[in-house]
Order: sequence, then structure tokens, then C-alpha cells
Amino acid sequence: MQTVTVSPKYQVVIPKRIRDTLQLKPGQKMRVIEYDGRIEMIPDRDISELRGFIKGINTDIRRENDRL
Repeated sequence: MQTVTVSPKYQVVIPKRIRDTLQLKPGQKMRVIEYDGRIEMIPDRDISELRGFIKGINTDIRRENDRL
């Protein structure tokens, strides 16, 4: 876990290791939500980047008889 400081303008710098891991780019939009007393930042991704992100998901689940 890394620590960041909130500037007088309420800005924070995302640490380089996290920027590199998430492949964040300057000017990229982020969703910011408050959840259970913490701040979460979720990068907006282009829909084309999401193609195949659930590849290999296990779809062998038991369904109730009235479900397709």
C-alpha cells in the first residue's frame, strides 16, 4: 500500500507503479465513487478494450427449471 498526499487544491498523484499496472494515460477519465467510507477510482475504458475480458469464464452452472 502506498501513501499519497492531498494538495491544497484537493489533487493527488497516482503512484507510477499503479499507473503502469493499470496502463493509465494522461487525460484519461476516471470514475470516482465513495464506498463504505473510502474513495475508489475506476478508469473509464473504451468498449473495444473490454473485448474478450471474460474469456474462459465457467458457464457450467446449475439453473432452476424455470430459467433458460
